[in-house]
Amino acid sequence: MASGVKKRDRQSQLREKIRENPFLSDEDLAELFDVSIQTIRLDRLALGIPELRERTKHVAERTYGIVKSMGSKEIVGELIDITLGERGISILETTEEMVFERSQVVRGQYIFAQAESLAIALIDSDIVLTGLANVKFKRPVTVGEKLVAKGEVIRRRGTHYVVLVESRAGLDKVFRGKFSVFAVDPARVTGGRDE
Repeated sequence: MASGVKKRDRQSQLREKIRENPFLSDEDLAELFDVSIQTIRLDRLALGIPELRERTKHVAERTYGIVKSMGSKEIVGELIDITLGERGISILETTEEMVFERSQVVRGQYIFAQAESLAIALIDSDIVLTGLANVKFKRPVTVGEKLVAKGEVIRRRGTHYVVLVESRAGLDKVFRGKFSVFAVDPARVTGGRDE
């Protein structure tokens, strides 16, 4: 988008972009609109749109009580939006503990774990297991990048679901995974709970 856009039009477009993806940072928006970060902050203030951290916190507070398949401490990343059986979003802040020491590149298991836990959390069942995963890492993720994973149930047949998860760092797609997950009857699991 060009920086020559009128302020009123830019603010209207800004409101729409944040409505579509409430997890875009001021830096992402500045790049998208080709303006300074300060301009984005002033636009947000004028529109009454809170900063990213507040938007994320507000959405997350409504989300964790919905998930049945895992406890909140088992989810990798911060689950910030979910509609069971349909779609969801999680955010993962990458840290020094997640990277290879020499390269400062985030280890793939963290990116995969965020995506897999989102895929499992989307299923409305007490026990959900991954049967198969087809994944592609699109580019390296470096320490400090924030990963936004979006998951969507694309197919369901009985207790078998196929969930597509795509992860982005800023505007770049960094990961894509298709997960076959299964809702399992707790009585069939050794040591399962009696209902």
